[in-house]
Amino acid sequence: MIKTIGVVTPGGDAPGMNTAIRAVVRTAIFHGLKVMGIERGYAGLIGGDISPMDLKSVSGIVNRGGTVLHTVRCSEFRKRSFRRIAARQLKDHGIDALVVIGGNGSLGGAHDLHKEFGVTSMVVPASIDNDIPFTDSTIGFDTAVNTALDAIDKIRDTAASHERIFIVEVMGRDNGFIALEVGLGAGAEIIMVPEEKCDFDRVCKRLRNGLDRGKHSSIIVVAEGVCRGHNLAEYIAKKLKVDVRVTVLGHIQRGGSPSAESRALACKLGSAAVELLLKGEKNKLVGMQNGKIVATDYAKANKAKKTIDRSVLELAEKLSI
Repeated sequence: MIKTIGVVTPGGDAPGMNTAIRAVVRTAIFHGLKVMGIERGYAGLIGGDISPMDLKSVSGIVNRGGTVLHTVRCSEFRKRSFRRIAARQLKDHGIDALVVIGGNGSLGGAHDLHKEFGVTSMVVPASIDNDIPFTDSTIGFDTAVNTALDAIDKIRDTAASHERIFIVEVMGRDNGFIALEVGLGAGAEIIMVPEEKCDFDRVCKRLRNGLDRGKHSSIIVVAEGVCRGHNLAEYIAKKLKVDVRVTVLGHIQRGGSPSAESRALACKLGSAAVELLLKGEKNKLVGMQNGKIVATDYAKANKAKKTIDRSVLELAEKLSI
């Protein structure tokens, strides 16, 4: 029987994490449960940085980016000996079940705690990368896309004014979800994602075709996992003898007030994680597919890989002629 729930936000922060924390805490208290907040992710769990949370703890945070519980990358958690310490901390603090709000690394950590030490938990997918399977979107993805889109709209103004090619480097080390969504919405002439072969000559050929048609400015959106924007800029400038500028958006995509979509998703998934625990569900990833809450076993979720929709890439290329 669950009497006390712990909540933790390991890994990279994402806009809407605070909204999810609030949903977990308030749903748990609504059902008469106690809630313990774990500071600084899995590192805080190992170190016992754990304290009670109440309604006041989550007051006024629904609109704040980042995470009030803070987060630290914890390489020690990859070792079984440190996970053993984490499991002991949960027991010592009377935590019956854990709600983990985070990405793939957080999911893997929760799975390991369950397999090795029987820790009961649920994972709420929060990541700007949208790379977590069995959910249409992750908390923070929509906000990151809109942040990048707003920046590119401004960049296009100056690109057109100076008749320049602008390369905008967005986050996406292993996948192109952000680049694809942003590039389509911004009307980028070229979108480069890690899932596709990096071909600088093809990029130059497409830009040359545009120049020959009288096109004087272009936007290239490139995911960081493809190449460095400055390397691509040097190649284009040398090959086409044109003026190229680079903007690296970087961590600006992680910050800011969460969008309406990110907040709504965080409320639904955070609350659902607690409700499912109370119904006897455990050790599952809580996602949203086709407007419905779905819960997927850790073993299945950890084996799956989410991939971009290449038809969207084809659409973006078609519309960029």
